[in-house]
Amino acid sequence: MNGKEIPDRVFYRIKEVCSLTDLKPHVLRYWEQEFKDIRPVKSPTGQRLYKRKDLEIIFTIKKLLHEKRFTIDGAKQYMANHKRIFNEIREELTEIVTLLKKTEKSEKK
Repeated sequence: MNGKEIPDRVFYRIKEVCSLTDLKPHVLRYWEQEFKDIRPVKSPTGQRLYKRKDLEIIFTIKKLLHEKRFTIDGAKQYMANHKRIFNEIREELTEIVTLLKKTEKSEKK
């Protein structure tokens, strides 16, 4: 990522996310609008609370935009393709687990 240690917590406030990612708050808010996978929850006081999954997505987007020189649209497409591939793999693995369980049950009989 960027060499900074990410504390192990459930939620991270926007100021901490900015510090960890070296991004400005307005950039994070903009990315939230552009990339639907970044979904911080709001505290009762209205403050954004990011999960570790959000941080991982933010780091990926930053790498795509800043290091690999993707456009916003290109990064969106890249993220969508990888999400689709991930979902296909998950479905196939679920089918394999189901088959293995059926095989295990039939062998016990």
